[in-house]
Amino acid sequence: MEDREDRNQELKNPFKKGGMFQGANPLIFQRAKELRKTMTQAEKILLMHLKKGVNGLKFRRQHPIGSYVADFYCHKIKFVVEVDGSIHNSEEIKINDISREEDLKNLGCVILRFTNHEVESSVETVLFKIEKKVDELLKNLKEQQI
Repeated sequence: MEDREDRNQELKNPFKKGGMFQGANPLIFQRAKELRKTMTQAEKILLMHLKKGVNGLKFRRQHPIGSYVADFYCHKIKFVVEVDGSIHNSEEIKINDISREEDLKNLGCVILRFTNHEVESSVETVLFKIEKKVDELLKNLKEQQI
């Protein structure tokens, strides 16, 4: 009986593979805390909409995953939404973004990226794309559970 409890506890551990934080360390949590205090205008706009949830799913802001901090994250469907400023136009940052996306995909995450400009000028379109992706991921999740 104790072995089963230990296994169940391990499965529920948010820092293990598949857990909400998937290997995040204290430094990443500190970075996430700092980022929550310094959100961009575009992130604040999107937060106003996402904090209501999408199709009943909760999104967390500046959420630690592994060695990264996702701008917005829905754990139930492992969905990351990134809002990128102009710094993401530099070659060095683009290379880092590619590596980061690959690492997050290897953790089972799906990523959608938007620019600050997209969020600020057309938040309805951004929300539509997010809702469409949430619907798709929920459908896939239900199919896997059958």
